[in-house]
Amino acid sequence: MLDRRQLLASAVAAGVAAPVHAATHATGADQGQKLTALLDTFWAEELQRDPERATDLGLDTGANAPLKHRLKDVSRVGIEGDRADVARQAQGLAAIDRKALTGMDAVNYDTVAYMVESRRRVLALDMGGTDGFSPSCYVLSPITGAYHGVPDFLENKHKVEDAEGAEAYLDRMKALAGALDDNTERFRHDTAKGVVPPDFLIDITLTQMGQIRVPASQSRVVASLAKRAADKGLPARYAEGAAHLHETMILPALDRQMTTVKAARAQAGHVPGISRFRDGEAFYAANLRYTTTTSMTPKEVHQLGLDEAKEIGARLDVLLKAQGLTQGSLGQRVQALFKDPTQFYANTPEGKAQLLAYLQAKLEAVKARLPTVFDRLPPYKVEARAIPAAIDSGAPGAYSEPPSLDGSRPGYIRFNLHDTAEWPRWNLDTTLYHEGLPGHQLQMGLSLQSTEIPILRRNMYLSAYGEGWALYAEQLANEIGMYDDSPLGRIGWLKGQMFRAGRCIVDTGMHTMGWSQEKAVQTLGDLTGDAVGFTTREVNRYCAIPAQACSYKIGHTYWEGQRARAKAALGAKFDIKAFHDAGLLSGAMPLEVLGRRVDDYISTVKS
Repeated sequence: MLDRRQLLASAVAAGVAAPVHAATHATGADQGQKLTALLDTFWAEELQRDPERATDLGLDTGANAPLKHRLKDVSRVGIEGDRADVARQAQGLAAIDRKALTGMDAVNYDTVAYMVESRRRVLALDMGGTDGFSPSCYVLSPITGAYHGVPDFLENKHKVEDAEGAEAYLDRMKALAGALDDNTERFRHDTAKGVVPPDFLIDITLTQMGQIRVPASQSRVVASLAKRAADKGLPARYAEGAAHLHETMILPALDRQMTTVKAARAQAGHVPGISRFRDGEAFYAANLRYTTTTSMTPKEVHQLGLDEAKEIGARLDVLLKAQGLTQGSLGQRVQALFKDPTQFYANTPEGKAQLLAYLQAKLEAVKARLPTVFDRLPPYKVEARAIPAAIDSGAPGAYSEPPSLDGSRPGYIRFNLHDTAEWPRWNLDTTLYHEGLPGHQLQMGLSLQSTEIPILRRNMYLSAYGEGWALYAEQLANEIGMYDDSPLGRIGWLKGQMFRAGRCIVDTGMHTMGWSQEKAVQTLGDLTGDAVGFTTREVNRYCAIPAQACSYKIGHTYWEGQRARAKAALGAKFDIKAFHDAGLLSGAMPLEVLGRRVDDYISTVKS
């Protein structure tokens, strides 16, 4: 019987389909140049499809300046265009001789070919939206839809430095009204096929919509433009225009959306899993492949979660006993740590500001130690910030946002401070290392700063690679001594690892084994000891974005296995800095491709 790492290795090997080989005898250099040009074309097309991405990266200038006036087309026509783009990209890749490619060219080809095929499988099922951070079968949910993402984008990402920026802001407000209607149309399309979110997701969605359905005088979107335009000495007409658009276009579109979602509430059941839909099993399989970059089955993922939870639990048990916590389950003993009031910040604006200041100080502390295990570090600043209060009731616990490519905006680590009782100090550090340094911000930063990777790949997100790295980064923080003076912090780290193992268990449990939401919340809470509110929001996230949560532990197990393999092969010649270079400097990639880069590292050192 295969153990979980052997199982993962075999699933990874099967996860990347053999690329199509064009019938050509061109040289590797010719094919490499052809591929680079093709990927640059893909990137230019992607910016046109996703103008918010251009703004995120500071690329909506010069010839791309018109993009700052637009939002992504989430209409039926836009989704059909996404399918056509994927088909055209597959044809372009098929015209290149993969056999002729080596080195970074081979990595580029295999990575892009994998993602094109994975996107094709998801889009072919024709359900859900295209404006979430990972594929979802629900166009509207607590974490998907224009109503959720665009207001925060306008407030925090769209620049208003001059009259052009203010005019573009107004154009994007008009586009937001259109996107709301497009999402509503898509929602009707899906519900007509029986794809209706469970009742609890609809209820949260309606609550969040209600929080932004306010008069112009209370709108964050209106206030943001008014303040920034005034700060730049721009005329009052911009603030007046924003208020007018909010009242005459956005609110009516939001009302139409809320009416549609309320009507669907009558059809909603309480079952959280998507296997109840006609194409639910196929969607889960496609998204599991997309997010984990493996061919693992739900049953295999579930078992990996159980195995990892057992191993982590044994280590956690030792640490808890050292703190005098000997009675009860692991979750109960971790829960006891939540009862120490000295471990919490007040759930007030002042307390939240103190929490964020603590995180910023920890970022500086870990950054000082990173040169011991890395040759390169990203040069930009990283800031800890709160998730906007208007959307934190349905948002994840924390997430990371990359910096702009032009250096005008730092990288952000967003913490959900809806209730600081969910964030004891001993649980903050490991999340910070995951989302910040040496986690996502370091991994994304090295890709973004690279001059050797095509810009398309510098900006790719592959969940198993990136989230697996971030979990490995938590482990690395322990190895460089960040918990040496904090035994409770080390418990927090292992609790976080247990949390990710639990995700594999409950995600597959709900979507393929018929688990209820309540069973998933109870199971995850029993494993981690987390507060019910936190655990419920997390489980709701897995309901809204099926399969993505499984990618974390799968990716971490693979990263950990690759380091162990390299150390075993090289012995005293193993250099952790060189290993990290091998895994990071080629950018995000499917796990099988990562394994081949580690092969190259081993071969180079041995030769």
